[in-house]
Amino acid sequence: MQLTFKTIQEKAYAEFKDRGSKFHGFAFPIKTVEDVKALLQGLKKEHGKAVHFCYAYRIGTDGLQFRANDDGEPSGSAGKPILGQIDSAGLTDVLIVVVRYFGGTLLGVPGLINAYKTAAADSLAVATPIEKNIEFKITLEYDYSIMNEVMQVLKQSEASIYKQEMQLFCVLEAGIPLANKETCIAKLTDIRGLEIK
Repeated sequence: MQLTFKTIQEKAYAEFKDRGSKFHGFAFPIKTVEDVKALLQGLKKEHGKAVHFCYAYRIGTDGLQFRANDDGEPSGSAGKPILGQIDSAGLTDVLIVVVRYFGGTLLGVPGLINAYKTAAADSLAVATPIEKNIEFKITLEYDYSIMNEVMQVLKQSEASIYKQEMQLFCVLEAGIPLANKETCIAKLTDIRGLEIK
């Protein structure tokens, strides 16, 4: 069973030039498709004179959520080579956008494939790869009086806390590393007055 996955730590950037055209490669760590939309909008504002914003992403540890977009370039000449670089690096939760400024000379499909692939590969080459735990997501509901007990168990299990509402009655969303799931759930089940959803 797979317990961890590889992604990148922070945004990375590289540039590739071919016959006057400039290809700006941006790699981003992402969590959702909404992240993709927001990052694309930001790049389009930043690079108003660029002609193409080709991208690819893969999200999730099952690898089933992905997309490759040629953004007006010949079919298969941009998005697929970019996605290929994400996959050959064994990464997920990653978006790569290659912003192209046209230099006046047509590169042809093989030239485009090479340019997009190189810009994507170069951006990943300068990115910091990190390994993260695959997590089991849970929602906990409990009375404020047992919060310390709950937090102690989550801390021992190296759980990530995503959302926390603390009133008299608390609601908490957490992710438990799969490697610690059984032990953590068993300990949480022992806490009286705690509801696991």
